[in-house]
Amino acid sequence: MGRAIMIQGCTSNAGKSYLCAALCRILSDEGLRVAPFKAQNMSNNAGVTPPESRTPGLEMGRAQLVQARAARVTPDVRMNPVLLKPEADTRSQVVLLGRADPEITALPWRERKPRLWPHVQGALHSLMAEFDVVVIEGAGSPAEVNLRESDIVNMRVAREVQASVLLAADIDRGGAFAHLLGTWHCLNAEERALLRGFILNRFRGDARLLAPAPQWLEEQTGVPTVGVVPWLNVPLPEEDGVAVEQAEGRRPMADGFVAIARLPRVSNLDEFASLGDLARWVSSPAELQGARAVILPGSKSTASDLAWLRSSGLAAEVSRLAQAGVPVLGVCGGLQMLGQRITDPHGVEGGQDVPGLGILDLYTEFAPEKTTLQTTFTDPETGYRLEGYEIHHGRTAAGAGAGVQELAPGLLWRQGNVRGTYLHGLLENPAYLEKFLGWAGLPVPTGLDSLDARLDAIAAQVGASLDWEQVRSWL
Repeated sequence: MGRAIMIQGCTSNAGKSYLCAALCRILSDEGLRVAPFKAQNMSNNAGVTPPESRTPGLEMGRAQLVQARAARVTPDVRMNPVLLKPEADTRSQVVLLGRADPEITALPWRERKPRLWPHVQGALHSLMAEFDVVVIEGAGSPAEVNLRESDIVNMRVAREVQASVLLAADIDRGGAFAHLLGTWHCLNAEERALLRGFILNRFRGDARLLAPAPQWLEEQTGVPTVGVVPWLNVPLPEEDGVAVEQAEGRRPMADGFVAIARLPRVSNLDEFASLGDLARWVSSPAELQGARAVILPGSKSTASDLAWLRSSGLAAEVSRLAQAGVPVLGVCGGLQMLGQRITDPHGVEGGQDVPGLGILDLYTEFAPEKTTLQTTFTDPETGYRLEGYEIHHGRTAAGAGAGVQELAPGLLWRQGNVRGTYLHGLLENPAYLEKFLGWAGLPVPTGLDSLDARLDAIAAQVGASLDWEQVRSWL
Protein backbone atom coordinates (compact mmCIF):
# COMPACT_ATOMS: atom_id res chain seq x y z
CA MET A 1 0.00 0.00 0.00
CA GLY A 2 1.13 3.50 -0.79
CA ARG A 3 1.07 6.44 1.56
CA ALA A 4 -1.15 9.50 1.30
CA ILE A 5 -0.48 13.20 1.75
CA MET A 6 -3.38 15.62 1.61
CA ILE A 7 -3.72 19.37 1.02
CA GLN A 8 -6.78 20.93 2.60
CA GLY A 9 -7.61 24.62 2.68
CA CYS A 10 -9.08 27.09 5.13
CA THR A 11 -11.22 28.43 2.28
CA SER A 12 -12.05 27.76 -1.33
CA ASN A 13 -9.38 29.06 -3.72
CA ALA A 14 -6.63 28.77 -1.10
CA GLY A 15 -4.37 27.24 -3.76
CA LYS A 16 -5.00 23.55 -3.04
CA SER A 17 -4.94 22.47 -6.70
CA TYR A 18 -1.74 24.40 -7.28
CA LEU A 19 0.04 22.93 -4.27
CA CYS A 20 -1.09 19.40 -5.13
CA ALA A 21 0.26 19.77 -8.66
CA ALA A 22 3.60 20.89 -7.19
CA LEU A 23 3.73 17.92 -4.81
CA CYS A 24 2.91 15.52 -7.65
CA ARG A 25 5.83 16.81 -9.70
CA ILE A 26 8.26 16.95 -6.74
CA LEU A 27 7.52 13.36 -5.72
CA SER A 28 7.61 12.17 -9.33
CA ASP A 29 11.04 13.79 -9.68
CA GLU A 30 12.16 11.61 -6.75
CA GLY A 31 11.28 8.53 -8.77
CA LEU A 32 8.09 7.66 -6.91
CA ARG A 33 4.94 6.45 -8.59
CA VAL A 34 2.43 9.20 -7.77
CA ALA A 35 -1.30 9.58 -8.36
CA PRO A 36 -3.50 12.62 -7.67
CA PHE A 37 -6.92 12.23 -6.08
CA LYS A 38 -9.89 14.45 -5.31
CA ALA A 39 -12.97 12.61 -4.13
CA GLN A 40 -15.48 15.22 -5.22
CA ASN A 41 -14.89 18.21 -7.42
CA MET A 42 -17.48 20.94 -8.04
CA SER A 43 -16.52 22.52 -11.33
CA ASN A 44 -17.64 23.02 -14.89
CA ASN A 45 -13.97 22.99 -15.87
CA ALA A 46 -13.79 19.37 -16.95
CA GLY A 47 -11.78 17.37 -19.43
CA VAL A 48 -11.78 13.90 -20.97
CA THR A 49 -9.48 10.97 -20.28
CA PRO A 50 -7.25 10.05 -23.25
CA PRO A 51 -7.48 6.87 -25.37
CA GLU A 52 -4.49 5.30 -23.59
CA SER A 53 -6.20 5.67 -20.20
CA ARG A 54 -7.48 2.69 -18.23
CA THR A 55 -10.80 4.58 -18.42
CA PRO A 56 -10.78 6.36 -21.82
CA GLY A 57 -13.31 8.92 -23.00
CA LEU A 58 -14.71 9.79 -19.57
CA GLU A 59 -15.11 13.13 -17.74
CA MET A 60 -12.99 14.27 -14.84
CA GLY A 61 -11.99 17.58 -13.27
CA ARG A 62 -9.46 19.67 -15.15
CA ALA A 63 -7.35 20.17 -12.03
CA GLN A 64 -6.81 16.42 -11.62
CA LEU A 65 -5.94 16.09 -15.31
CA VAL A 66 -3.21 18.67 -14.76
CA GLN A 67 -2.06 16.96 -11.56
CA ALA A 68 -1.80 13.65 -13.43
CA ARG A 69 0.40 15.44 -15.95
CA ALA A 70 2.49 16.74 -13.06
CA ALA A 71 2.81 13.20 -11.70
CA ARG A 72 3.69 11.91 -15.20
CA VAL A 73 0.88 9.34 -15.15
CA THR A 74 -2.06 8.72 -17.46
CA PRO A 75 -5.29 10.35 -16.23
CA ASP A 76 -7.89 7.96 -14.81
CA VAL A 77 -11.39 8.80 -13.54
CA ARG A 78 -10.53 7.08 -10.25
CA MET A 79 -8.48 10.24 -9.58
CA ASN A 80 -11.74 12.24 -9.47
CA PRO A 81 -14.58 9.77 -8.92
CA VAL A 82 -17.28 12.40 -8.29
CA LEU A 83 -17.62 15.53 -10.39
CA LEU A 84 -20.44 18.01 -9.70
CA LYS A 85 -21.21 20.31 -12.61
CA PRO A 86 -23.34 23.30 -11.49
CA GLU A 87 -26.36 23.94 -13.70
CA ALA A 88 -28.04 26.52 -11.43
CA ASP A 89 -27.51 28.00 -7.97
CA THR A 90 -29.23 25.02 -6.33
CA ARG A 91 -28.72 22.26 -8.91
CA SER A 92 -25.69 20.30 -10.12
CA GLN A 93 -25.28 17.38 -12.46
CA VAL A 94 -23.52 14.44 -10.79
CA VAL A 95 -20.84 12.78 -12.90
CA LEU A 96 -19.89 9.47 -11.26
CA LEU A 97 -16.69 7.77 -12.42
CA GLY A 98 -16.77 9.78 -15.61
CA ARG A 99 -20.42 9.40 -16.58
CA ALA A 100 -23.44 11.56 -15.81
CA ASP A 101 -25.73 9.83 -13.30
CA PRO A 102 -29.30 11.21 -13.57
CA GLU A 103 -30.59 9.09 -10.68
CA ILE A 104 -28.11 10.45 -8.14
CA THR A 105 -28.42 13.93 -9.65
CA ALA A 106 -32.12 13.88 -8.71
CA LEU A 107 -31.39 13.11 -5.04
CA PRO A 108 -31.24 15.83 -2.35
CA TRP A 109 -27.68 16.77 -1.39
CA ARG A 110 -27.62 14.99 1.98
CA GLU A 111 -29.01 11.77 0.53
CA ARG A 112 -26.19 11.39 -1.97
CA LYS A 113 -23.44 10.38 0.46
CA PRO A 114 -24.53 6.73 0.93
CA ARG A 115 -24.59 6.32 -2.84
CA LEU A 116 -21.31 8.10 -3.56
CA TRP A 117 -19.04 7.11 -0.67
CA PRO A 118 -18.53 3.45 -1.71
CA HIS A 119 -17.30 4.64 -5.11
CA VAL A 120 -14.94 7.13 -3.46
CA GLN A 121 -13.60 4.41 -1.16
CA GLY A 122 -13.10 1.98 -4.01
CA ALA A 123 -11.29 4.50 -6.22
CA LEU A 124 -9.06 5.69 -3.39
CA HIS A 125 -8.02 2.25 -2.16
CA SER A 126 -7.44 1.12 -5.73
CA LEU A 127 -4.99 3.99 -6.28
CA MET A 128 -3.34 3.38 -2.91
CA ALA A 129 -2.70 -0.22 -3.94
CA GLU A 130 -1.12 0.77 -7.27
CA PHE A 131 0.99 3.82 -6.40
CA ASP A 132 3.72 4.69 -3.92
CA VAL A 133 2.08 8.01 -2.98
CA VAL A 134 -1.39 9.43 -3.49
CA VAL A 135 -1.55 13.24 -3.34
CA ILE A 136 -5.08 14.11 -2.19
CA GLU A 137 -6.81 17.44 -2.63
CA GLY A 138 -9.60 18.54 -0.33
CA ALA A 139 -12.50 20.81 -1.27
CA GLY A 140 -13.65 24.05 0.29
CA SER A 141 -12.76 23.79 3.97
CA PRO A 142 -12.95 21.09 6.66
CA ALA A 143 -14.27 23.81 8.99
CA GLU A 144 -17.70 23.60 7.36
CA VAL A 145 -19.17 21.70 10.30
CA ASN A 146 -22.67 21.87 8.78
CA LEU A 147 -21.39 19.51 6.06
CA ARG A 148 -19.49 17.10 8.34
CA GLU A 149 -22.17 14.40 8.27
CA SER A 150 -22.26 14.41 4.46
CA ASP A 151 -18.49 14.86 3.98
CA ILE A 152 -16.91 12.61 1.37
CA VAL A 153 -14.00 14.85 0.35
CA ASN A 154 -12.14 16.32 3.35
CA MET A 155 -11.48 14.68 6.72
CA ARG A 156 -13.59 11.62 5.89
CA VAL A 157 -11.09 10.86 3.12
CA ALA A 158 -8.10 11.66 5.35
CA ARG A 159 -9.35 9.30 8.04
CA GLU A 160 -10.02 6.54 5.52
CA VAL A 161 -6.33 6.25 4.58
CA GLN A 162 -4.71 7.99 7.56
CA ALA A 163 -3.35 10.71 5.30
CA SER A 164 -0.88 13.30 6.54
CA VAL A 165 -2.81 16.56 6.17
CA LEU A 166 -1.31 19.96 5.38
CA LEU A 167 -3.68 22.90 5.85
CA ALA A 168 -3.16 25.88 3.53
CA ALA A 169 -4.31 29.46 4.03
CA ASP A 170 -4.25 32.20 1.41
CA ILE A 171 -2.27 34.82 3.31
CA ASP A 172 -2.76 37.38 0.53
CA ARG A 173 -6.41 37.70 1.62
CA GLY A 174 -5.43 38.59 5.18
CA GLY A 175 -6.48 36.90 8.39
CA ALA A 176 -4.50 33.75 7.62
CA PHE A 177 -3.57 32.95 11.24
CA ALA A 178 -7.18 33.32 12.35
CA HIS A 179 -8.25 31.04 9.48
CA LEU A 180 -5.73 28.39 10.47
CA LEU A 181 -6.49 28.54 14.18
CA GLY A 182 -10.24 28.63 13.65
CA THR A 183 -10.14 25.67 11.26
CA TRP A 184 -8.07 23.68 13.76
CA HIS A 185 -10.67 24.43 16.46
CA CYS A 186 -13.44 23.10 14.20
CA LEU A 187 -11.76 19.69 13.89
CA ASN A 188 -12.35 16.85 16.33
CA ALA A 189 -9.51 15.05 18.12
CA GLU A 190 -9.12 12.29 15.53
CA GLU A 191 -8.96 14.84 12.73
CA ARG A 192 -6.46 17.06 14.55
CA ALA A 193 -4.17 14.06 14.96
CA LEU A 194 -3.88 13.86 11.16
CA LEU A 195 -3.10 17.56 10.74
CA ARG A 196 0.69 17.66 10.49
CA GLY A 197 1.49 21.16 9.27
CA PHE A 198 0.28 24.59 8.18
CA ILE A 199 1.16 26.31 4.90
CA LEU A 200 0.98 30.06 4.36
CA ASN A 201 0.29 30.33 0.65
CA ARG A 202 0.56 33.25 -1.81
CA PHE A 203 2.82 35.34 0.42
CA ARG A 204 4.15 38.68 -0.86
CA GLY A 205 6.76 40.51 1.18
CA ASP A 206 9.51 39.81 3.69
CA ALA A 207 8.85 36.46 5.42
CA ARG A 208 10.90 37.59 8.43
CA LEU A 209 8.06 39.96 9.32
CA LEU A 210 5.75 37.01 10.03
CA ALA A 211 7.45 36.30 13.38
CA PRO A 212 6.29 35.62 16.03
CA ALA A 213 2.92 34.57 14.56
CA PRO A 214 3.95 31.06 13.33
CA GLN A 215 5.48 30.29 16.73
CA TRP A 216 2.36 31.60 18.48
CA LEU A 217 0.17 29.44 16.25
CA GLU A 218 2.22 26.34 17.06
CA GLU A 219 1.92 27.08 20.78
CA GLN A 220 -1.87 27.27 20.39
CA THR A 221 -2.26 24.11 18.31
CA GLY A 222 0.90 22.03 18.50
CA VAL A 223 1.06 22.15 14.69
CA PRO A 224 4.13 23.70 13.01
CA THR A 225 4.08 26.01 10.01
CA VAL A 226 6.02 23.99 7.43
CA GLY A 227 6.02 26.41 4.55
CA VAL A 228 5.65 29.99 3.41
CA VAL A 229 4.97 29.76 -0.33
CA PRO A 230 5.40 33.00 -2.27
CA TRP A 231 2.96 34.39 -4.79
CA LEU A 232 3.87 32.51 -7.96
CA ASN A 233 2.97 34.18 -11.23
CA VAL A 234 2.83 30.88 -13.10
CA PRO A 235 -0.69 30.09 -14.37
CA LEU A 236 -2.17 26.58 -14.30
CA PRO A 237 -5.57 25.34 -15.46
CA GLU A 238 -7.65 25.30 -12.27
CA GLU A 239 -11.28 25.33 -11.20
CA ASP A 240 -14.08 27.72 -12.13
CA GLY A 241 -13.52 31.44 -11.86
CA VAL A 242 -9.76 31.49 -11.41
CA ALA A 243 -8.85 32.06 -15.06
CA VAL A 244 -11.61 34.66 -15.39
CA GLU A 245 -10.45 36.55 -12.30
CA GLN A 246 -6.85 36.53 -13.50
CA ALA A 247 -7.86 37.82 -16.94
CA GLU A 248 -10.07 40.52 -15.43
CA GLY A 249 -7.10 41.71 -13.40
CA ARG A 250 -5.08 42.34 -16.56
CA ARG A 251 -5.36 45.30 -18.88
CA PRO A 252 -5.99 44.14 -22.46
CA MET A 253 -3.56 45.05 -25.23
CA ALA A 254 -3.89 48.69 -26.33
CA ASP A 255 -4.25 47.78 -30.02
CA GLY A 256 -7.16 45.40 -29.54
CA PHE A 257 -8.29 42.31 -27.68
CA VAL A 258 -10.36 39.13 -27.87
CA ALA A 259 -13.66 39.49 -26.01
CA ILE A 260 -14.98 36.38 -24.26
CA ALA A 261 -18.55 36.43 -22.95
CA ARG A 262 -18.61 35.91 -19.18
CA LEU A 263 -21.56 33.54 -19.15
CA PRO A 264 -23.06 32.77 -15.71
CA ARG A 265 -22.56 29.00 -16.25
CA VAL A 266 -19.40 29.18 -18.32
CA SER A 267 -17.54 25.88 -18.69
CA ASN A 268 -14.00 24.89 -19.67
CA LEU A 269 -12.84 28.48 -19.35
CA ASP A 270 -9.15 27.57 -19.00
CA GLU A 271 -8.92 26.61 -22.68
CA PHE A 272 -8.49 30.30 -23.50
CA ALA A 273 -5.35 30.76 -21.39
CA SER A 274 -3.32 30.64 -24.61
CA LEU A 275 -4.70 34.11 -25.45
CA GLY A 276 -2.73 35.57 -22.54
CA ASP A 277 -3.16 39.33 -22.15
CA LEU A 278 -5.29 39.47 -25.30
CA ALA A 279 -8.25 37.93 -23.45
CA ARG A 280 -10.91 40.15 -21.91
CA TRP A 281 -13.98 38.65 -20.25
CA VAL A 282 -16.98 40.88 -20.94
CA SER A 283 -20.43 41.24 -19.36
CA SER A 284 -21.88 44.28 -21.15
CA PRO A 285 -22.02 45.73 -24.67
CA ALA A 286 -19.81 48.67 -23.69
CA GLU A 287 -16.98 46.27 -22.87
CA LEU A 288 -16.96 45.05 -26.48
CA GLN A 289 -15.71 48.39 -27.76
CA GLY A 290 -12.36 47.80 -29.42
CA ALA A 291 -12.74 44.03 -29.65
CA ARG A 292 -11.00 42.49 -32.65
CA ALA A 293 -12.64 39.08 -32.14
CA VAL A 294 -15.43 37.62 -30.01
CA ILE A 295 -15.70 34.19 -28.39
CA LEU A 296 -18.85 32.61 -26.99
CA PRO A 297 -17.46 29.91 -24.68
CA GLY A 298 -18.99 26.65 -23.48
CA SER A 299 -21.88 26.59 -21.05
CA LYS A 300 -23.38 24.06 -18.64
CA SER A 301 -26.81 25.67 -19.10
CA THR A 302 -26.98 26.82 -22.69
CA ALA A 303 -30.60 27.99 -22.75
CA SER A 304 -30.36 30.06 -19.56
CA ASP A 305 -26.99 31.52 -20.55
CA LEU A 306 -28.43 32.43 -23.95
CA ALA A 307 -31.26 34.25 -22.16
CA TRP A 308 -28.63 36.12 -20.10
CA LEU A 309 -26.72 36.97 -23.28
CA ARG A 310 -29.85 38.60 -24.64
CA SER A 311 -30.85 40.40 -21.43
CA SER A 312 -27.34 41.80 -20.98
CA GLY A 313 -27.41 43.33 -24.47
CA LEU A 314 -24.38 41.29 -25.54
CA ALA A 315 -26.37 39.20 -28.03
CA ALA A 316 -27.36 42.17 -30.15
CA GLU A 317 -23.85 43.62 -30.09
CA VAL A 318 -22.23 40.27 -30.99
CA SER A 319 -24.63 40.00 -33.93
CA ARG A 320 -23.71 43.51 -35.05
CA LEU A 321 -19.99 42.78 -34.84
CA ALA A 322 -20.45 39.55 -36.78
CA GLN A 323 -22.26 41.45 -39.54
CA ALA A 324 -19.43 44.00 -39.54
CA GLY A 325 -16.89 41.26 -40.29
CA VAL A 326 -15.37 40.79 -36.84
CA PRO A 327 -14.26 37.16 -36.33
CA VAL A 328 -16.66 35.31 -34.00
CA LEU A 329 -16.01 31.85 -32.55
CA GLY A 330 -18.53 29.75 -30.66
CA VAL A 331 -17.27 26.77 -28.67
CA CYS A 332 -19.70 23.98 -27.66
CA GLY A 333 -22.55 25.83 -25.90
CA GLY A 334 -21.39 29.00 -27.66
CA LEU A 335 -21.67 27.20 -31.00
CA GLN A 336 -25.25 26.18 -30.14
CA MET A 337 -26.13 29.78 -29.25
CA LEU A 338 -24.89 31.03 -32.63
CA GLY A 339 -27.35 28.76 -34.48
CA GLN A 340 -30.98 29.15 -35.47
CA ARG A 341 -32.67 27.02 -32.81
CA ILE A 342 -31.98 24.74 -29.84
CA THR A 343 -34.47 21.98 -29.07
CA ASP A 344 -34.53 19.80 -25.96
CA PRO A 345 -37.05 16.97 -26.46
CA HIS A 346 -35.55 14.80 -23.70
CA GLY A 347 -35.46 17.49 -20.99
CA VAL A 348 -31.65 17.54 -20.71
CA GLU A 349 -31.79 21.23 -19.76
CA GLY A 350 -35.40 21.40 -18.65
CA GLY A 351 -37.09 20.82 -21.99
CA GLN A 352 -36.91 24.37 -23.35
CA ASP A 353 -36.93 25.01 -27.09
CA VAL A 354 -35.33 28.39 -27.75
CA PRO A 355 -34.31 30.44 -30.78
CA GLY A 356 -30.59 30.98 -31.21
CA LEU A 357 -28.88 34.14 -32.38
CA GLY A 358 -29.31 33.09 -36.01
CA ILE A 359 -25.75 34.00 -36.97
CA LEU A 360 -25.00 30.46 -38.18
CA ASP A 361 -27.51 28.38 -40.15
CA LEU A 362 -27.34 25.51 -37.65
CA TYR A 363 -29.90 23.58 -35.61
CA THR A 364 -29.12 21.77 -32.34
CA GLU A 365 -31.03 19.06 -30.54
CA PHE A 366 -30.02 17.86 -27.08
CA ALA A 367 -29.63 14.09 -26.84
CA PRO A 368 -29.87 12.19 -23.53
CA GLU A 369 -26.46 10.60 -24.08
CA LYS A 370 -23.44 12.81 -23.52
CA THR A 371 -20.51 12.72 -25.97
CA THR A 372 -17.18 12.63 -24.11
CA LEU A 373 -14.02 11.85 -26.06
CA GLN A 374 -10.69 13.18 -27.20
CA THR A 375 -10.77 14.10 -30.87
CA THR A 376 -8.29 14.68 -33.70
CA PHE A 377 -9.16 15.80 -37.22
CA THR A 378 -7.80 17.83 -40.12
CA ASP A 379 -9.40 21.22 -40.75
CA PRO A 380 -9.79 21.60 -44.54
CA GLU A 381 -9.91 25.39 -44.24
CA THR A 382 -6.39 25.64 -42.81
CA GLY A 383 -4.96 22.18 -43.45
CA TYR A 384 -4.03 21.94 -39.76
CA ARG A 385 -4.26 18.75 -37.74
CA LEU A 386 -6.31 19.78 -34.69
CA GLU A 387 -6.54 18.08 -31.31
CA GLY A 388 -8.97 18.65 -28.45
CA TYR A 389 -11.84 17.07 -26.59
CA GLU A 390 -15.63 16.96 -26.71
CA ILE A 391 -18.13 17.18 -23.83
CA HIS A 392 -21.66 17.85 -25.07
CA HIS A 393 -25.24 16.62 -25.23
CA GLY A 394 -25.98 18.61 -28.39
CA ARG A 395 -26.23 17.16 -31.87
CA THR A 396 -25.87 19.96 -34.43
CA ALA A 397 -26.62 19.98 -38.14
CA ALA A 398 -26.67 22.59 -40.90
CA GLY A 399 -29.90 24.02 -42.24
CA ALA A 400 -31.30 23.38 -45.71
CA GLY A 401 -29.65 26.44 -47.22
CA ALA A 402 -26.07 26.66 -48.49
CA GLY A 403 -25.11 29.42 -46.07
CA VAL A 404 -22.89 27.40 -43.73
CA GLN A 405 -19.91 25.19 -44.56
CA GLU A 406 -19.30 22.04 -42.48
CA LEU A 407 -15.52 21.81 -42.18
CA ALA A 408 -15.52 18.66 -40.03
CA PRO A 409 -18.60 16.43 -39.74
CA GLY A 410 -20.53 17.34 -36.60
CA LEU A 411 -17.55 19.28 -35.19
CA LEU A 412 -16.64 22.50 -37.02
CA TRP A 413 -18.65 24.92 -39.16
CA ARG A 414 -17.96 28.23 -40.87
CA GLN A 415 -20.18 30.93 -42.31
CA GLY A 416 -18.09 33.85 -43.51
CA ASN A 417 -16.19 35.29 -40.54
CA VAL A 418 -18.18 33.23 -37.98
CA ARG A 419 -17.07 29.77 -36.86
CA GLY A 420 -18.53 27.27 -34.41
CA THR A 421 -17.03 24.09 -33.00
CA TYR A 422 -17.56 21.32 -30.48
CA LEU A 423 -13.79 20.95 -30.09
CA HIS A 424 -12.69 22.24 -26.69
CA GLY A 425 -9.03 23.22 -26.80
CA LEU A 426 -9.16 24.49 -30.38
CA LEU A 427 -7.07 27.56 -29.51
CA GLU A 428 -4.58 25.39 -27.62
CA ASN A 429 -3.38 24.24 -31.06
CA PRO A 430 -0.58 26.81 -31.68
CA ALA A 431 -0.97 26.95 -35.46
CA TYR A 432 -4.74 27.48 -35.25
CA LEU A 433 -4.30 30.10 -32.50
CA GLU A 434 -1.95 32.01 -34.80
CA LYS A 435 -4.43 31.76 -37.70
CA PHE A 436 -7.39 32.88 -35.54
CA LEU A 437 -5.47 35.88 -34.22
CA GLY A 438 -4.33 36.64 -37.76
CA TRP A 439 -7.97 36.87 -38.86
CA ALA A 440 -8.42 39.38 -36.01
CA GLY A 441 -5.26 41.31 -36.88
CA LEU A 442 -3.68 40.53 -33.50
CA PRO A 443 -0.22 39.21 -32.62
CA VAL A 444 0.37 35.83 -31.01
CA PRO A 445 1.08 36.26 -27.26
CA THR A 446 4.51 35.33 -26.01
CA GLY A 447 5.85 34.32 -22.64
CA LEU A 448 3.56 31.39 -21.77
CA ASP A 449 5.80 28.37 -21.28
CA SER A 450 4.68 24.83 -21.97
CA LEU A 451 2.60 23.17 -19.27
CA ASP A 452 5.47 20.88 -18.30
CA ALA A 453 7.85 23.82 -17.97
CA ARG A 454 5.34 25.61 -15.75
CA LEU A 455 4.90 22.52 -13.59
CA ASP A 456 8.68 22.23 -13.20
CA ALA A 457 8.91 25.90 -12.18
CA ILE A 458 6.11 25.58 -9.63
CA ALA A 459 7.58 22.40 -8.17
CA ALA A 460 10.97 24.04 -7.76
CA GLN A 461 9.57 27.09 -5.99
CA VAL A 462 7.10 25.22 -3.76
CA GLY A 463 9.74 22.63 -2.85
CA ALA A 464 12.16 25.37 -1.85
CA SER A 465 9.46 27.07 0.26
CA LEU A 466 8.52 24.00 2.30
CA ASP A 467 10.41 22.27 5.08
CA TRP A 468 10.71 19.41 2.64
CA GLU A 469 12.71 17.15 4.93
CA GLN A 470 9.89 17.37 7.47
CA VAL A 471 7.11 16.91 4.90
CA ARG A 472 8.93 14.02 3.25
CA SER A 473 9.35 12.27 6.61
CA TRP A 474 5.57 11.88 6.88
CA LEU A 475 5.65 9.66 3.80
